[in-house]
Order: sequence, then structure tokens, then C-alpha cells
Amino acid sequence: LDDTTAMLNARPFRGPVRIGIPEEYGYSVLTGALGAFAKHHPKVDVTVRYGPSSEQIEALNAGKLDLAVVFEWRRFSGAEVLKADPTVWVTSILHHMHEETPLPIAIYENSAWCREFAIRSIEQRGLDFRVAYTSQNSGGLKLAVASGLAIAPLSRSNIPADCRELGVADGFGDIDDSRVVLHTNPNTSSETIDGMAAAIREAFR
Repeated sequence: LDDTTAMLNARPFRGPVRIGIPEEYGYSVLTGALGAFAKHHPKVDVTVRYGPSSEQIEALNAGKLDLAVVFEWRRFSGAEVLKADPTVWVTSILHHMHEETPLPIAIYENSAWCREFAIRSIEQRGLDFRVAYTSQNSGGLKLAVASGLAIAPLSRSNIPADCRELGVADGFGDIDDSRVVLHTNPNTSSETIDGMAAAIREAFR
């Protein structure tokens, strides 16, 4: 915290910084990080790229990003861990879709992760299910849950209002043990990039 305060009180930075971040944290994290950073460093040119973790890593390796915030749920890279944020099944408090048979689920469209983790977790519990809704992003899954169309796999920190996690007592439990990590491009470095990384760390705190 002292390092972040010192960074924010330092002389204004200049130059570009390119950030990749999952949609799940676009509002909750970037609003705080960019708000504080832009206030103290108005001459910095910030570019943000939203997208799945795999795309962010590809962009980082291709030199298109300076910083990438991504989910890791297996083969942990050893990069800086910002937050432990497991994926859980989520249901609407108002609609109780988890009590339906077959169980209506919302999943990411064409997602290997959904097949390997989310759907497998349902199958391992012996639950009869049907895919009631597909989406390319977490916003669509949140909409499906909040509207009472299905239950959906969401990171624990991104559960919408009027919705709740389905825990062990409900016959469910964690889908994975995802961590949110910060990758940095080893080929780009500057005070501006370091300062933005510090601001992102503080936003996750």
C-alpha cells in the first residue's frame, strides 16, 4: 500500500500502456485502477483489451500488450497472483432454477473449459441437465441467471444481485480453483507500465 501511495504521488507519468483484462473485472477493477491512475497521470495513453484469458496471453506473447490480467485454473504459470476467485454455480434467489429437473444450465459458447470443468462437475454429481442458454461472455451468463432462465458458472466475485452461490449444502460446490494473475511483458518496461501494474494490484485489494 505504501508503494502504491508513493507511485500515485510521484511525478506524472507519460507514454502508452496496454492492458488486457477479462470482462469479469472490467468494471469492478478497471474503474478503480484507471480512475486513480488517470487522476494523477493524465498524460498516459491507456489502451484496454477485453477478451478471454487465452486471447490475452496470445496478445501478450505477440507484443500487443504490456500487462495481462488472466484466469488460471490449471498449469499455474507462477505469475503474480492477484486474487483467488473460484468458479461456482450460481442461481437466482427469486427463481430457484437449481430445483428444476432437468437442471437448466447456461454455459459459454464453444468453450473447452465449460466441457472440461462446468459440465463435468454436473455430471459427476449425477444431475440430469439441459443446456438452456449459451453466451460468448459472462454478461450473458449473468443475464440468464438473473432472469431465471438457468443456473450458470460464474467467478465467486462476480455473482449478480439477487443471486447466490450454490454450495455443498445445495449439492454443488466449487467448479475449479481459479486464480487471477498478472502477467507482464518482459520485452516492454517503463515507469508508466510499473505504475499501472501497481494501480491494478491496489484495485484488486
